[in-house]
Amino acid sequence: MASPEQHDLTARSGRVRHARRLATRAFRDKTGEFLAEGPQAVREAVHAGVVLEVFATAEATERYAEIAAASPDWQVVAPEVVAEIADAVAPQGMVARCRSIVGRLGDVDLAGARLVVVCADVRDPGNAGAVIRCADAVGADAVLLAGDCVDPVGPKVVRATVGSLFHLPVVVERDVTAALGAVRAAGLQVLAADGGGDLDLFDPDLDLAVPTAWLLGNEAWGLPPERRALADAVVSIPIYGRAESLNLATAAAVCLYASTQRQRSAAASSRPSSAEPAR
Repeated sequence: MASPEQHDLTARSGRVRHARRLATRAFRDKTGEFLAEGPQAVREAVHAGVVLEVFATAEATERYAEIAAASPDWQVVAPEVVAEIADAVAPQGMVARCRSIVGRLGDVDLAGARLVVVCADVRDPGNAGAVIRCADAVGADAVLLAGDCVDPVGPKVVRATVGSLFHLPVVVERDVTAALGAVRAAGLQVLAADGGGDLDLFDPDLDLAVPTAWLLGNEAWGLPPERRALADAVVSIPIYGRAESLNLATAAAVCLYASTQRQRSAAASSRPSSAEPAR
């Protein structure tokens, strides 16, 4: 790691300018790199083994010495250099340049998966990041961003995942039909979450114990008829109060936890009781 006294990089340095250009999707696609900002994201990126270099202030270096010690290349720079690279208005003292971890559909083996999220045309970075975070929290096997979705390694998405981006496979696939075909081929049912669903999430006829892929639509217009037609069932979350609807990420969390709870209960009930005699 670099010495805490080292401040030789400036906003005009080639490495700094290269990192700053990663704010644009075209440059991220060209280089296969992206930025992770803040101690939590950088810590998880280091643990995932995808960090190329870290730019950090002397204060952050001292405060997060364990991250600095684990990083392959730690550059101590002036606060204005971190501010030049970071996307956040108030950067937290460190930014990592990372190798892209986003996969393509053929890169991820979904065999044996029990819970997958498929986002179709999700455009809002905060929502996309929150869905990835929710998927991580429930122990989902993968998140597929299908159709015309936001870049999952854009700065705002990475921040919204709070490190979860590095914990599970995230796949980009332009063809929604192909994405759903892949999860079906892996043995998962496809349930579309939509306010106009034919089934209630808590309907006893809805089997959430089996392997499931949840299909989520765009924040503004949801799932158009042709997208809903691709699902095995369209499921709505009941609204008991006066709210018109739920935020996309909130709806994802409710659906994912409902599936996880049902799957875990089914798995627990299928295990032999400790009171049963050994055979």
